[in-house]
Amino acid sequence: MHIPDGFINAPTSLATGAVAVGGIGVSLRRAAQTLQERQAPLAGLVAAYIFAVQMLNFPVAAGTSGHLLGGVLAAVLVGPWAGCICVAVVLVVQSLFADGGLTALGLNITNMAVVGVFGGWAVFRLLRRALPATKTSVVAASGIAAGISVVLAASAFVLEYALGGTGGVPVGTVLAAMVGVHTLIGIGEGIITGLTVGVVLGVRPDLVYGAQDLQAPLTLGAKPGPATGGVG
Repeated sequence: MHIPDGFINAPTSLATGAVAVGGIGVSLRRAAQTLQERQAPLAGLVAAYIFAVQMLNFPVAAGTSGHLLGGVLAAVLVGPWAGCICVAVVLVVQSLFADGGLTALGLNITNMAVVGVFGGWAVFRLLRRALPATKTSVVAASGIAAGISVVLAASAFVLEYALGGTGGVPVGTVLAAMVGVHTLIGIGEGIITGLTVGVVLGVRPDLVYGAQDLQAPLTLGAKPGPATGGVG
């Protein structure tokens, strides 16, 4: 999924760079408004977790391999705005180690941190509205949305390649290869995301942004005490 330097021409790279800057800017402003204080440490842990698991590749087919993108996982745990920032930070650090080109950073952030996070979050929200309000539904919606988010991000790459690809391979061939392989990768992404969200839901459901509606409402006011007798 990581695009190297020179794979997409300069105008397309610059245009996606503007999209990436805009997406991060809006996310920073909205995250400051929505991210709760107790979730701030979790956002750091999510970014570190995504960075670590992206180092682990699992075989797919024909010698190809995939790894977790983490967009929906981050969005479900800390919200889409903070999730976008988490994934973008991971991509910036990775680009310093040649995992994705520096000049292609706007492309990679657009695909994985903007399209992957917000596209997957939109699917997650649609599924939550259609499914019963239970923890099981949150896990199922997270897994399905994560799988679809991988295909969405791969499709964004195909669009960028159609606009400014320099590889010389027909767009139809790139589309078939990217969507086909990343559909399989999406299955792995969905399983890992569902399992991870399930574990966090099991131990600290209050920290899961995508399950806030399952929290018991707070009861305001003093707890009624035992009845006392009147003054004689």
